[in-house]
Amino acid sequence: MNLDMKWLAWEITSRCNLSCIHCRSSSTMQKEENELTTKEAFKILDDLAEFAKPTIVLSGGEPLLRKDVYEIARYGAEKGIRMTLATNGTLVNDEIAKKIKDSGIKSCSLSLDGATPEVHDNFRKQKGAFKSVMRCIEIFKKHNIPFLINSSFTKRNQKDIAETLRMAIELGAMAWFMFVIIPTGRGAGVTEEFIDKDTYVEILKWHYEREKEGKIRMRPVCAPFYFRLKKEWGDKENIKDKSSPLGFISDRGCIGAVGGVFVSKEGMVTPCSYFPFEVGHVRKNSIREIWENSPRLNELRDFDNYQGDCHYCEYRVVCGGCRALAYFFKGNHLEKDPYCDYKPKRI
Repeated sequence: MNLDMKWLAWEITSRCNLSCIHCRSSSTMQKEENELTTKEAFKILDDLAEFAKPTIVLSGGEPLLRKDVYEIARYGAEKGIRMTLATNGTLVNDEIAKKIKDSGIKSCSLSLDGATPEVHDNFRKQKGAFKSVMRCIEIFKKHNIPFLINSSFTKRNQKDIAETLRMAIELGAMAWFMFVIIPTGRGAGVTEEFIDKDTYVEILKWHYEREKEGKIRMRPVCAPFYFRLKKEWGDKENIKDKSSPLGFISDRGCIGAVGGVFVSKEGMVTPCSYFPFEVGHVRKNSIREIWENSPRLNELRDFDNYQGDCHYCEYRVVCGGCRALAYFFKGNHLEKDPYCDYKPKRI
């Protein structure tokens, strides 16, 4: 298997000025004492530059609350690494935008969870959050900072899905990513709001039809079985997938462990931000040693280890299933993705 690391999500802080209902890390404004230092952050970037040039997503929490975020971004950019930033947009002004631009950050992702202030602000638990995102987008445009939009949906805001996509296109986003909520952090407290499987397949069918229109790059995140559905639907219509994903995103359903990893604020490495098990720690080993030699990562890369229907599925290389959902709903990360009802032909 090709072990080319294409993507690394990095929680440089867990501090955040919002209290979103689905936050995987239950972030607050409380300061964390064990965050990686600037020097340790530079060491990670040095290690990465020796063997890979993944796209790095500086995230949180709210990464703009960390004072050295621009220093970290600039250091990575000077190493030839593509640096990006995930922000809620509430702290962005002209001065911040200039710092983002000058630090070498290539693009930013913004969260937009509804097409109106009422819906988005309710989801984000902050009055004025929607207005802040709209203001941030105008500032990004002014400073020529490309941005993509991430949207998370539950029953609370699912009626806004189509309108949110329309807004993303109208606002000039470079891409739109639709997220399935994983029951971690505060997300574990809203499982009764999760969209049921049948409805979600209908939403994915709608996504497929919109994706074919080619108005914006789009992808459902943490819904790996979409890539099996997409292939099935495309085969029926005799359509070859010509979608052009962003450079750091593969056309495989789940890229955790296979195409990238997550680094937490204190240096713990996991296959993705939702996965419950540590696969290494950058304070103990280099990121390269973890990437190439972690037993847990290598376990996930060997699809023969998958259990239940995923073990036999002819689409397992295309899809891979969500290992985090399998763990949280079935207690076994190698079991079948609970959102998938496909009965495979045995391979």
